[in-house]
Amino acid sequence: MKRGRRKSNKDWALSHKNRIPTVAPASSVAPPPPPWIELPEDLTANILQRLGAKEILESAEKVCSTWRRVCKNPSTWHVIDLDYRRCEDGEEFDAICHCAVDRSQGQLVELKLTSMEEDYGFLNYVADRSSQLRCLTLVGFYRKNDMETDLTDAIRKLPQLEELHLIRMPEVETEQLETIGVSCPMLKSFTYHEHWGEHSDLEDNAGGESFAVECGVAIGKTMPNLRHLRLWTQWMKNEGLEAILNGCPRLESLDLRSCYGLDLEGALGKRCSDRIKHLRLPSDSTSDIDLLIDDPEEYDGYCGLLNSGKFNVSDAFVVDFFGHDGCGEYDGYFYF
Repeated sequence: MKRGRRKSNKDWALSHKNRIPTVAPASSVAPPPPPWIELPEDLTANILQRLGAKEILESAEKVCSTWRRVCKNPSTWHVIDLDYRRCEDGEEFDAICHCAVDRSQGQLVELKLTSMEEDYGFLNYVADRSSQLRCLTLVGFYRKNDMETDLTDAIRKLPQLEELHLIRMPEVETEQLETIGVSCPMLKSFTYHEHWGEHSDLEDNAGGESFAVECGVAIGKTMPNLRHLRLWTQWMKNEGLEAILNGCPRLESLDLRSCYGLDLEGALGKRCSDRIKHLRLPSDSTSDIDLLIDDPEEYDGYCGLLNSGKFNVSDAFVVDFFGHDGCGEYDGYFYF
C-alpha cells in the first residue's frame, strides 16, 4: 500500500490556521476617568479638607489636574489644620503655614495649630489676612514670652471670632483674658488649659488666690455671650466661678474637670447643677480629653491625685508624674 507524505510542521500550521484563536488588537480608546473626577468641585473640596495642609500641598494636588485646580481654590482652605509634628523642621512648617493662608485669600474660617514651637509671628500673619476667622484652636504651644504679645496682638484683629480654644498652653494672664473678651464680642465658646501649671504653685500665697478669683472675674466681665466654657486643671476659687455665672447668663455647658480650690458642696454647686445643662465637675474623669497624650488613663490618674490633695503641684516642676526630669524633649506625653 502506498504511504502518504508525512505532513511537516509548516503544513500542520497552514491546515490549522483558522483554528488558532487570534488576540484582538489593543483598543486605542482611552480608559474612562476615575470616578472621583466626576464629583462636584465643592464636594471634592469638602473631602480634601479632611486632610492636613501638608498632605494637600505635597500629595493631593498632584493626583490629577482636577484635584490640583480644587486644591488651589480658596474654598478648599476655609478650614486649615497645621501640625508641626508632621513636618521635617521649622522651615518646612513655616512654608506650609504661609502657603495655606495665602491660598485661602481671606476666606479662612477655622484654623487649628498644633505643637508650634516658635515664630509666633505667624499668628499675626494669619490675623492680617483672615478677618472672617470664626474658630481658632491652639494646641501645645511652649514659648510663653512670645505668646504674651503675639497672641493678644492677633486676637485684637479677629473681631468675628466665635470660638477660641487654648489647650496645653503657657499661662494666660488676666489682662490677656480681658483683651480676648473685649476684642471678640461674639465669642461663644472658650477653652483654656494651661500647659505648665505655672499658676498652680501659687496656691498657698496671695498671688495664687488673687489669680484664682481674677481669672473668673475677667471671663465674667468681658465674655457675656459665652455658651460653652472649659477650664481644665486650673486653681480656682468660688468667687471666680460666681463671677462667671453672674457675667455669662447664656452659659449652657461648663467643664471644670481637674479644677481645684472650688467648694461645690453647698449653694454654689446647686446653682451650677440647676442652671447649667451640661456640667462637668472637677472630680469627673478626664479620660475622654484629647490633649496629645499617649495614655489618657495616666493623665486621668494624675488629675485624680491632683484633686485628692495628696499631690504637691509644685513638685511637678522637678520630676513630674510621668518620670520626666525636665531635661528631655517632648515625647508625646502631657507634662505639667
